[in-house]
Amino acid sequence: MFKYRKVSLSTRIRRAALAVDSWIDASLYNAGSGFGEIWRRISARMDRLAVTGVRRVLVECASEGATLSVAGGMLLLALAQPAFRETTEDWLKKPEFAVTFLDRYGSEIGRRGILHDDSLALDEFPDILVKAVLATEDRRFYQHFGIDVIGTFRAVSANARADGVVQGGSSLTQQLAKNLFLTNERSLQRKINEAFLSLWLESRLSKNEILKLYLDRAYMGGGTFGAAAAAEFYFGKSVRDITLPEAAMLAGLFKAPSKYAPHVNLPTARARASDVLGTMVDSGFISEGQAEIARRNPATPVDRVRDASPDYYLDWAFDEIRAMAGEGALKGERVLVVKTPLDLSIQHLAESSLEEGLLQEGKRWGVKQGAIAVLDPDGAARAMVGGRDYGESQFNRATGSLRQPGSSFKPFVFAAAMMDGLVKEDSSIVDGPTCIGNWCPNNYGRSYSGRTNLTVALQRSINTTPVRLTLMMGGGNARKGLARVIEMSHLMGITTELRNTAPLPIGAEGVRVLDMAAGFAVFANGGQRAKPYAATEISNGHGDVLWRRSRDAAAPMRVLTPEVAEGMNRMLTKVVEAGTGRRARIDGVPVAGKTGTTNAYRDAWFVGFTGNLVAAVWLGNDDYKPANRMTGGTLPAQIWQGLMAPAHRGLTIRPVPGVAPPAGAVAAAPDDAGEDGGGANLSRQSYDLLQGLGTLFREAEKTGTQPTARAPDAAPIQQAARGAKAGNAETAGGARAGAPSRLAASNTLAPFQPSAPP
Repeated sequence: MFKYRKVSLSTRIRRAALAVDSWIDASLYNAGSGFGEIWRRISARMDRLAVTGVRRVLVECASEGATLSVAGGMLLLALAQPAFRETTEDWLKKPEFAVTFLDRYGSEIGRRGILHDDSLALDEFPDILVKAVLATEDRRFYQHFGIDVIGTFRAVSANARADGVVQGGSSLTQQLAKNLFLTNERSLQRKINEAFLSLWLESRLSKNEILKLYLDRAYMGGGTFGAAAAAEFYFGKSVRDITLPEAAMLAGLFKAPSKYAPHVNLPTARARASDVLGTMVDSGFISEGQAEIARRNPATPVDRVRDASPDYYLDWAFDEIRAMAGEGALKGERVLVVKTPLDLSIQHLAESSLEEGLLQEGKRWGVKQGAIAVLDPDGAARAMVGGRDYGESQFNRATGSLRQPGSSFKPFVFAAAMMDGLVKEDSSIVDGPTCIGNWCPNNYGRSYSGRTNLTVALQRSINTTPVRLTLMMGGGNARKGLARVIEMSHLMGITTELRNTAPLPIGAEGVRVLDMAAGFAVFANGGQRAKPYAATEISNGHGDVLWRRSRDAAAPMRVLTPEVAEGMNRMLTKVVEAGTGRRARIDGVPVAGKTGTTNAYRDAWFVGFTGNLVAAVWLGNDDYKPANRMTGGTLPAQIWQGLMAPAHRGLTIRPVPGVAPPAGAVAAAPDDAGEDGGGANLSRQSYDLLQGLGTLFREAEKTGTQPTARAPDAAPIQQAARGAKAGNAETAGGARAGAPSRLAASNTLAPFQPSAPP
């Protein structure tokens, strides 16, 4: 009888492993045999296809060609990578801004950025211009695939015969690729990228879209980009209205805009236009007779003499618009039309007041420069003067220069103390020796008044008072009190860094003129922050409104209570009525403000406001040379008054919050030219005339001669007055008819009255 033997686990595992090994060996053997059989069958079949002789050579060449094609394709793909990386962003985005600025009445006042207009559709360009461009730049544009092979070989041949570069081989698409993505660098890499990008453009856009982009983006000289902007710049007309000679001159600019720009070299530009006309004849676009007529009547560009414009204002406004674009407020648009709050009449008053003051009194006081910023109480920038002459110095002293404000900074300290509930306008405070650490300020007269009223302390600009208030805010801790002053100053509109140093309360830290105007606007509007702004409405080149202040701007932040603002205003009016700012008084108009003078007389300020306008005036020297003991209550206050008095003629006088109007004061009839009853507006002709008068006075000052004693010719002045807007006619000084200006009222400039101590 068979007896079952129990097999151990290890034995079973060994047997299973041997079985698997046998199966693998057998499978591999069978597979090898099978593949061998398949290979033998394939070889047998391939032997039947074997070629010899000439056919073998052809097959070998084809095989090598395929191999090289694959390798070449991989190389081209590698070379194309740098070009295609240029298209990863929004490649249709315009690289620069082109901004047209309008004043508050909608009249154009200037442009900044590139001169660019892409608002026209392709069918709105005149046919004669399109033909001139195609004949000159790319006759086979509608036949090639992005690279004109025939044109390239023709250019290579012509250049070889001339032993130099006489023809370009780039197609219009290649030129567009360079304009959109590349630089003018002469290198093999750039040409490779250009070729790939032109093929990419042809695959993405239609021929008409490529041509439209080329007409819009090509640089045309004079800071203009695109044919529409160039037509406006060179001929003062819409591109729709250009003639054949003008079209030929524009088409000639594409090759070398700097060389052929008509405002640079008119004879060369006309010679180039003649060549373009010949090319158009060769292309069959026009007849020889048409070309000859155009040559006999060549295009004549407009005179591009620099127009008078509020350049300091426009520079600042342009920076503000770019900042808004960086924040995404303009939806990626680059061609913009910006309506500003600028008033040319107030702008001229600011410029002429500063120039007259420095021309007549600058040598006496030892100052050569100044700056002015004029705002509405809500922060709308109505005028800006960054220096005496933009042509000599484009540095904007109203926005870029940091100067010590002196005592004009004290209202920020007073406001902070009043906001903390420590004092009121009628509070009593001691004027006596006061120190922060080892620093102990002196008053202007180097004497002390003992116990005095807070209003009187501000009126007389006592130095110890703001220091004492700072210590009170810090509970005896000077650093804590100074931090509170810094906080309030920034809340009210100071944007520069203020160091926590002992002299801060009396204005020892540098600030900007525009910021000082913004800070005092908080008082003028009753306590709300008034950030200066340069745009009320922004549209794109097609007229679509992108941003409107009344709709899109954030609501202003309240930084002072109405009670504190009104109390400060009553104190600041006393400064003008009976204090250091008496020269800023305007008959019948409530005026509040503060003078400021630094210890070394390097800076003198008057910052003041009415219910209608806020203005900050600074005088000094760019090299920080001290003045001849000039204080803010002298020439700065006089310049402020010379600006603001005529600016208020014809306005409905608005009250200063908390200040009763002067007894018997009658508000003038409202002006209907502006949206708020604003002041009169000068026409461009009037503005240019007055700008010319200012230039004459500056030239007389430089040459050391006395301005002519005879009055300006009446005819141009009357003509300028007729050019002013209806209901807003003004005399040469910027005032309304019936209120003659200082410039036109007498044969010579009336000197300022001698200055008295502040």
